[in-house]
Amino acid sequence: MVSLHDFGNGVGGQLTRQARRSRQVIRRALRYLRTRPGIRHALDFLSAQMPKGLYARSLMIIVIPVVLLQSVVAFVFMERHWQTVTWRLSSAVTQSIAGIIDVYESYPQDADRQTLTRIAGERLGLTITFLPTEPLPPPTEKPFFSLLDRTLSQEISRQIARPFWIDTVGRSNLVEIRIKLEDAVLRVFARRSQTYASNSHIFLLWMLGTSLVLLAVAVIFMRNQVRPIQQLADAAEAFGKGRDVPDDFKPTGAREVRRAAAAFIEMRQRIERQIEQRTSMLAGVSHDLRTILTRFKLQLALVRDKATSEELTRDADEMQHMLEDYMAFARGDTGEQAGTVDIVALFEELRANAERLGHHTEVTFRGHPEVVLKPNAFKRCLSNLVSNACRFGDDIRIGAVRDGSWLTVHIDDDGPGIPPEQRDSVFKPFHRLDDARNQDISGTGLGLSIALDIARAHGGDLKLDQSPLGGLRATVKVPV
Repeated sequence: MVSLHDFGNGVGGQLTRQARRSRQVIRRALRYLRTRPGIRHALDFLSAQMPKGLYARSLMIIVIPVVLLQSVVAFVFMERHWQTVTWRLSSAVTQSIAGIIDVYESYPQDADRQTLTRIAGERLGLTITFLPTEPLPPPTEKPFFSLLDRTLSQEISRQIARPFWIDTVGRSNLVEIRIKLEDAVLRVFARRSQTYASNSHIFLLWMLGTSLVLLAVAVIFMRNQVRPIQQLADAAEAFGKGRDVPDDFKPTGAREVRRAAAAFIEMRQRIERQIEQRTSMLAGVSHDLRTILTRFKLQLALVRDKATSEELTRDADEMQHMLEDYMAFARGDTGEQAGTVDIVALFEELRANAERLGHHTEVTFRGHPEVVLKPNAFKRCLSNLVSNACRFGDDIRIGAVRDGSWLTVHIDDDGPGIPPEQRDSVFKPFHRLDDARNQDISGTGLGLSIALDIARAHGGDLKLDQSPLGGLRATVKVPV
């Protein structure tokens, strides 16, 4: 005896296997389609044309089903209801005309044309006239949407089976039909509403109006739903660039968006606490070490042996310089707020410092000079790169381009350069090259590491490449 539990497990397992097989078939079909060159290019083209924003994609998710549904409804209406009603109306008018012809030809001795005209007008709603025998007019131009012409012609051919001519275009509210008889031509005027479902435009207008209302509601609703996501993205981007998060930012929107916003706020608070604790610790370490170095220098000032004193003083100065580099690398750009920086003025300052050291320096800039950055941190980043270029080259070239929302700075020199396979490793802290190009011979090996950290803290990056001058090119690209 099989229990309900076993039966349920068996049915559920069978459904699961069927669903798994269905997914496998779909995946195989998609893989096969992607292997076909034409289909793959078509899919790639469609993927490239698809909107990238959440708002546009959400509207597409709503609009496309609505359009498909309305298209199916319109097709069913046109194919089933509209054509059926038009066929029935045209068939009824054709039956009336066929009846008049039968009476006229079956009872010629009793069929008075005036009586038939009166009966057709009073009882059938048709205006008929018997014309002399003459050739039928040439066929008129058919309208683009010839549902009435097609249906009415089919019914006249089926029920009357005589030469005929119809005109559904000449008069907007009347349909003219001419049928050739043995001794006359029967001309019939019928109202268009008798042969054609003329109220279809009301349905189409109603369908179009409701679709527009639904789309308007969808646009308003999706805009309100996407706005909290955009605010969360803006806040995360501002925090990633080291800028202040807007004061009016708070969790809003759907439940999932509120959870993401609340998680972001908690994460930001934890990161800020961690940075604050690290800054306090580094400040204490820096103060203690500087105190020791100060006492050491005071003691060296009392030493009578000047040669020994000068050597030890140079060692103390180098130790202090190394300490400053270590603390700057560990501290980063913590605590500094973003502000407006004049790139042209900054470049002129860098040029003056390089020329003071005896290096020929050229400065170029294109675009709007005022950008929003952390002034001291960005100045330190470029100063490290310019100092590195001055250490190994004679000619220095500093150029920048403000293109849209990005600032790209190039610093070139004519020094020995860095081999391509070692350009990534020079960003490691305390890394030194074996060849003549060492980014910090007498220092700590932190110049490029600090510059890279500052660039990435701004949401950008730092790359090394071959310079047009023959040496090294350092490229800093940051959003502004």
